[in-house]
Amino acid sequence: MPPKVKITKEDIINAAIQLVRANGASALNARGIAAFLNCSTQPVFSNFTSMVDLEQETINTAYQMYLDFIKNEAESGKYPKYKAFGMAYIRFAKEERELFKLLFMRDRTGEDFPVTTDFSESVGIIMSSCGLSRESATLMHLEIWSCVHGIAVMLATSFLTLDWETISGMISDIYFGVRERHLSKEKDNGSN
Repeated sequence: MPPKVKITKEDIINAAIQLVRANGASALNARGIAAFLNCSTQPVFSNFTSMVDLEQETINTAYQMYLDFIKNEAESGKYPKYKAFGMAYIRFAKEERELFKLLFMRDRTGEDFPVTTDFSESVGIIMSSCGLSRESATLMHLEIWSCVHGIAVMLATSFLTLDWETISGMISDIYFGVRERHLSKEKDNGSN
């Protein structure tokens, strides 16, 4: 009798990522993963205590993939670092539509707002490059991120198609407009 093939936790997570990529987050279930791996559901439940745990591991893996997009875009030197973060967010939405939806378009009711490493780093970049307070830099980043998220959602849902040059110009316009308002506001507050 041939030896049983051991299905690892990593195999299951990779299968989950592939299923989400192909069919969206609704495809993330034990039967779908078992079918993808050509096995029973037993390996799924012996590697994870529940589907919630598997879903969280899948989200964590997808988030690491997103962080790799940010790192690669920033290291390319094509854009200033803060802009590279926004371009990577949009590129991830366009190239990894279903993973983007899993990460950034799911119902977050009951979840606290996660202050992630990329969020904190973005605020730090704004503080150092613009000389803004943490409070102003945080608000500025939220305002810009809201616009970038809108562009990303339009691409992820095929609502519209934009070329990278147009997207780059839009992000620059948003950044400089919001930055000017915050610089002006802090200047006015400092002169009182």
